[in-house]
Amino acid sequence: MGAMVEIPYLIENRFKAALLKALVPAYQRSHYLRWLRFFLEYCEQYQLDAVEESSLEAFGRMLLKKGQGPFQRRQAERAVRLYLECLDTEEELELWDREEAEAIGAEWDVVVRKLCECIQTRQYSTNTLRTYVMWVRRFQDYLKGKAVVAVDAENAASFFTYLACEKRVVASTQNQAFSALLFLFRHVLKRRFEGFEGVVRARRTKYIPVVLSRAEVDAVFEQLTHPFDLATRLMYGCGLRLFEVVNVRVGSLNFGAGILTVHDGKGRKDRTVPLPRCLMQDLERQVRRVRIQLGRDIEGGFDGVFMPGSMDRKGGSLAKELPWQWLFPYRKLTLVRGTEERRRYHAHEKKLGAAIREAARRVGLAKRVTAHTFRHSFASHLLEANYDIRTIQELLGHSSLETTMIYTHTVRSLTIKEAESPLDF
Repeated sequence: MGAMVEIPYLIENRFKAALLKALVPAYQRSHYLRWLRFFLEYCEQYQLDAVEESSLEAFGRMLLKKGQGPFQRRQAERAVRLYLECLDTEEELELWDREEAEAIGAEWDVVVRKLCECIQTRQYSTNTLRTYVMWVRRFQDYLKGKAVVAVDAENAASFFTYLACEKRVVASTQNQAFSALLFLFRHVLKRRFEGFEGVVRARRTKYIPVVLSRAEVDAVFEQLTHPFDLATRLMYGCGLRLFEVVNVRVGSLNFGAGILTVHDGKGRKDRTVPLPRCLMQDLERQVRRVRIQLGRDIEGGFDGVFMPGSMDRKGGSLAKELPWQWLFPYRKLTLVRGTEERRRYHAHEKKLGAAIREAARRVGLAKRVTAHTFRHSFASHLLEANYDIRTIQELLGHSSLETTMIYTHTVRSLTIKEAESPLDF
């Protein structure tokens, strides 16, 4: 498509006011305006009447063809319908309604900002911060413009029931929302968070993870290219999570002792795992690649890698030293907004996950393979080799042995008398 269609000033102002009245969250309003511009541009390009229902239907079909998901298509349709209501409205929206909606939105913005500060003060992970903010915003949307001062635990209980009954979320998702709102009430709103006895809870199902055979693991490896092949081998060889493998730094490798130190794993816990001997040479070559890239970065005047926690603000020259460099760095430098610094980030988790899924598809596996499948396979294959379950628990970094026990369901019984089907008697 060509240049964006300009919306008349009066109509754009009226559309923005309609967004306020419809209680569209502040962080979504720019997306609504973008959808409207796309729609008007689409109508102009294909000479369609923007006020006709058929034009909106054609626009929806085009978005579907372009691969837009259900959420994006619903958002685009809502933006267009709000625009059409603006055209039909003869009277300006009431000033009081606009001011009230703006004030409530500003209150929630302050709450989210305090939430971020509380999470950062406790040094929770970036993923936790992002997830908690997402749930607070969904809670805000569910309340349909209710002022922060009027929010209580009954609203939270109703939200959890809504998630279980209408959205049909799984138990882990509902528990995630519970943790986010518990943190919101206790540490930000400073209010009581109780009275959930009658809340409908999502049913927790017994989950048995997908595990690959050793032959299937090797087949996927063969379909991967550098650096995804080495990262995936490291996940399988050390039982790492996806975010753990991309966060490995050069200094975490101890070639002399043959161990890898996993820093800030799940729950901000450190642990050590044995380095696979067959990967030593590949890992040493990768370190040499990182060393060469570091030299080029320093010559180009970069400002170092992103450092963990508070060290990111006071890392200084450490950010340019080899031990702090990512083992799997991102291929481009990142321009930091505000400071204009050029920093190096690690490889993106989504890129690695997508490469693994594509490799599994090419192999033709009749299993749902994700990056975490290699961690499951690591634990299951150790169990098959008669490793003690508590040793596996420590290698995986599980707090509870019960979590590790799930892998007893992924291997054949190692007892003398195995369970068999009566059809095989």
